[in-house]
Amino acid sequence: MNLVQTVFLGAIAGFTIYLGLPIGRIKRVSEQTRSFLSMTSAGILLFLFFDIFTQLSAPIESALSQAGYAEFAVLLAIFIVGFSVGLLGLVLFEQRFILLNAAKGQGLSPMRLALMIAAGIGLHNFSEGLAIGQSAGRGEIAFAMLLIIGFGLHNATEGFGIMGPLIGKEFPSWGFIGLAGLIGGGPTFLGTIIGYFFVSPSTSVLFLALAAGALVYIIGELYHLNRRPEIKLQAAEGLVVGFLFAYLTDLVLIIAGV
Repeated sequence: MNLVQTVFLGAIAGFTIYLGLPIGRIKRVSEQTRSFLSMTSAGILLFLFFDIFTQLSAPIESALSQAGYAEFAVLLAIFIVGFSVGLLGLVLFEQRFILLNAAKGQGLSPMRLALMIAAGIGLHNFSEGLAIGQSAGRGEIAFAMLLIIGFGLHNATEGFGIMGPLIGKEFPSWGFIGLAGLIGGGPTFLGTIIGYFFVSPSTSVLFLALAAGALVYIIGELYHLNRRPEIKLQAAEGLVVGFLFAYLTDLVLIIAGV
């Protein structure tokens, strides 16, 4: 598979995220339904966090088990820095820029939270693009195709995760949907290009750690928006549904051999 074919198929895998984004244009839903859908988004992100943590832990644990203490120390340091920047960086960004002119104690607007979710997912999708590009660059065509199909199907569900906070609260324009999809899905395309020529455990750990830190912050914000007593039951139900939906999607990929 040459570079042009790899990049084209990698772009398809990334931009399937647009399949789920139009759900954000649903109008007139009850507060309970909105909370359910919003926390379904949180459930998807919670599963994604565990999935990311498993992936980034693998090379660190491998270096430790093989007594590669220097490599282990480097990868562990990269993880610590990446996770800290991913989490604390969003907190500082919110305090210094997003809430600069907002009333004290006011949380993120649904639009801004959706963009932050897209950014966190984008960091994760960058690492998926690296895997696609690396496989194609090594000549493992069949495996690369499986990754493209599998990640494409998985990314299609991430659009729901991005739009969850908006449903029933704000009506996003098609331009906003286009921007959110570009932030969330575009990194798969970029990762495919970079991975075709170069990839390393350090690169993967860095971007996965950044994504993990960002998702911790985002999940916390979604919980904050849906913790009122009158909607707690629907919020909990949405969390369970979202987590199980993402888990079952991941099982499909495992069955397919991705």
